[in-house]
Formats: sequence, structure tokens, C-alpha cells
Amino acid sequence: MAKTGTTTTQDLRSAIERSGYYPALVSEAVESAVGPEPISSYLVHQETTFDANEVRRHVTVLVLTASRFVVSHTDEQAADATSPVPYATTSTECVRLDRIGSVVLSRMVANPETYTPGTLPREVVLTIGWGAVQRIDLEPAGCSDPNCEADHGYTGSATADDLSLRVSEAGDGPETVAQALVFARALSEATISTRS
Repeated sequence: MAKTGTTTTQDLRSAIERSGYYPALVSEAVESAVGPEPISSYLVHQETTFDANEVRRHVTVLVLTASRFVVSHTDEQAADATSPVPYATTSTECVRLDRIGSVVLSRMVANPETYTPGTLPREVVLTIGWGAVQRIDLEPAGCSDPNCEADHGYTGSATADDLSLRVSEAGDGPETVAQALVFARALSEATISTRS
């Protein structure tokens, strides 16, 4: 679920409850991280994955306030050597809006030759970078001489992608795709205003 504009902690709590994924645990973690600051926009995304013989659930909650971007992840784990009973792990991170360096929204549409503005994409991927995670891809450098045997060192690229969230019409429904677009727009606009 996503909402933008005037919203309350109760609106966010209701969206978390509708996800059905440990709502008391998730709500407490998110509300603790947000604190008393008013909520501008939020997105709740539940993802189910299949790992060997297990079904695992994961929920990501994104919250935008006037000064911060809050991200929360909750994962469930089966009983293992560290715990005789199933357990869940919840983490939250609060990022000042002025630290967000990029908000990338990739859209996948069917039949682009007949695309009509306002039509929902079939899938969106929201990638947000604030410098906490840097990925460096390196490969040997070369030159245009096919007979050259010199060592040209390495070439590569550095990418910041601290969070990447994929939402699809087939997996999550058209409403969730629309909500991801609303949240992405609100976050993009908020990062512009922090640099003005």
C-alpha cells in the first residue's frame, strides 16, 4: 500500500495489517523508527519466495517524512541451529533526505507502440541509492590492437544501489504497481526540495 499527502501513523498501521505479515512486529519497528515525525508517503510491499522446500515471506516498508526516508525489512526464518523455533528478523534504517543521491524508476510496458499516457506499466523497479552500499564491477582493460600483450590494468564502474524493490502487476496486482509509482514520485520530489 502507498499513500501520499496528509496521512497518519494509523493509516500506515492499517496498511501493514492488511499485508498480514506479523503486523504487530512490523508496526512497532516502523513506528519506533519514524518517531513523532508526520508521514508524507509510504509503501508496504510483501514478497513471497520459494527456497528449496521452504516458503519464505519478506515485507519491506518504506516511509517518507519531511526530513527522512525510513526503510524497514522483516524476514521470517525457519527453526535452525541458532533457534529451535521459527523466528523473524526486523531491521530499520533512517536516511536523511539530503543523503539520497539517486531515485531510479524503471518501467516495463507491453506493446510500447500503442502505449497511452497514464497506462500502468506491467512492472516497476524502484532503486534508491544513498551511499551505504557501493558495488564495483571490474574487468580487464584492453586496447584496439588485437596483437597487443601489454597489461592495460582494469576498467569498471561503481554503482550505488542500497535498495531495489520490484513490483509487478502479475505478482502484486495493479494497485501495488500504482502505489509504487506514487511513492517513487513523492520521494523524487522530496529529494529535489532538500537541494533547493
